[in-house]
Amino acid sequence: MTINQRTKVPMHAAQVSSDPGASQGARRATEDAPGSAPPPVRPVSDSEVVPRARRRTFTNADKRRILQAADLCTKPGEVGALMRREGVYSSSLSTWRRQREAADLVALAPQKRGPKADPSRIDAQLIAQLTRERDHLRVELEKAQLVIEVQKKVTGLLDLLAAQNKRGNT
Repeated sequence: MTINQRTKVPMHAAQVSSDPGASQGARRATEDAPGSAPPPVRPVSDSEVVPRARRRTFTNADKRRILQAADLCTKPGEVGALMRREGVYSSSLSTWRRQREAADLVALAPQKRGPKADPSRIDAQLIAQLTRERDHLRVELEKAQLVIEVQKKVTGLLDLLAAQNKRGNT
């Protein structure tokens, strides 16, 4: 084979290299060789504003509708297709079924997220409110008793005056 009849090989492939992929010549030059350098990375400015992710919520009507549709599925794969179409996980379906079986319609409503109210704190607030009401009622009772005592004394004084007037007129 003469020099002119040889296939043209890129300059870097013709040199002896420790890279085993380099011995395959032109075919390897277009593929990603294990030791080849990655293509230069250009800095990409990402100016796109991504919307904030929001948790999906289902209304009670949606939950009932999806459960009814799932109950009507009889063939294999229909429930999976329904879940993909509605964007529902199987765990959501099983939770909704459990809630429906328990006849707890309140549980089908979306749950309030965040920390739950502390029962001992609620009890303490109720006790404080009842204590304030009791103290207010005690003050009102003392006022009423004072008025009753004054009325008794006025009645007694009026009786004394009436008795003196009877003695003085006779």
